[in-house]
Amino acid sequence: MRLNQYSAFGLCILVLIVGVALALYYPWLWFVPVIAGALVLLGVVDLIQPQHSIRRNYPVLGHVRWLAEMVRPEIRQYLIEADQEAAPFSRNQRSLVYARAKREGSERSFGTQMDVYSVGYDFMGHSIRPAPAADPATFRILIGGDQCAQPYLGSVFNISAMSFGSLSANAIRALNKGAAMGGFAHDTGEGGYSPYHRENGGDIIWELGSGYFGCRTETGAFDPERFAAQAANPQIKMIEIKLSQGAKPGHGGILPAQKVSAEIAATRGVPMGQDCVSPASHSAFSTPLQMMEFIARLRELSGGKPVGFKLCIGQPWEFMGIVKAMLA
Repeated sequence: MRLNQYSAFGLCILVLIVGVALALYYPWLWFVPVIAGALVLLGVVDLIQPQHSIRRNYPVLGHVRWLAEMVRPEIRQYLIEADQEAAPFSRNQRSLVYARAKREGSERSFGTQMDVYSVGYDFMGHSIRPAPAADPATFRILIGGDQCAQPYLGSVFNISAMSFGSLSANAIRALNKGAAMGGFAHDTGEGGYSPYHRENGGDIIWELGSGYFGCRTETGAFDPERFAAQAANPQIKMIEIKLSQGAKPGHGGILPAQKVSAEIAATRGVPMGQDCVSPASHSAFSTPLQMMEFIARLRELSGGKPVGFKLCIGQPWEFMGIVKAMLA
């Protein structure tokens, strides 16, 4: 076993000796002892270094592991992975997006390329009397009941919450421009309503997390006056309260101080040089009934715009408490 471990190193020494002998008689073979000498030197370094046991036990040969790891993603992507595998998007989905971005034909065949009997396969059943296609301009859903003075006709297709701070300014601009072009809404995420959300005029869903970014006091509490001033902007169509999210339920979040730029500080209303913290829970309410009262207060302060909430369900009884509070 020990001989096998050092076989590659021994082979390099043997090639070096033979290469030197051959180069003395055939000068054009000068590269053989040079390459073998470099590998022998690498083996010596592997033997004396104390950091990696694999290199120490398998000099020269141990480097194959790192070479394999380096090309592993490419090998999986191009040789092993199927067109329908991988996450968050498969190769087929990426190819479709690339084609559409280049304004190429994006029509793709389907059905026989996939297992139509697999669990979760979606399909549309044929009808001999299909319904007429809905007009995209009118295929919308009214959000907000009698209590809303400014209900919103929302699209069924919208941009989910992604904050400025986790996304760049150009990314926010691009998303909001897409929302404006498509006639749907763009959720700000809990990072606040930034200047970049405003530039292209796409409809906005302003998300309020536990940090109340954009409408907070110096101590991090909810500021009704700042909220009312911001929510009066006609671009903001709805308000969303974030109770928790699947990525960090019950823990809150943090943006380290070194990532809090001047723009992020101004957008969120937080000081520079300090960690930007989203607490685990809201300070404006603590019970389901108080949350309903807070929602009603936000609706009033925003001039009657729809107010909703999103949450990550941990305990069923917690959600039942919210349902009872809504009924009350």
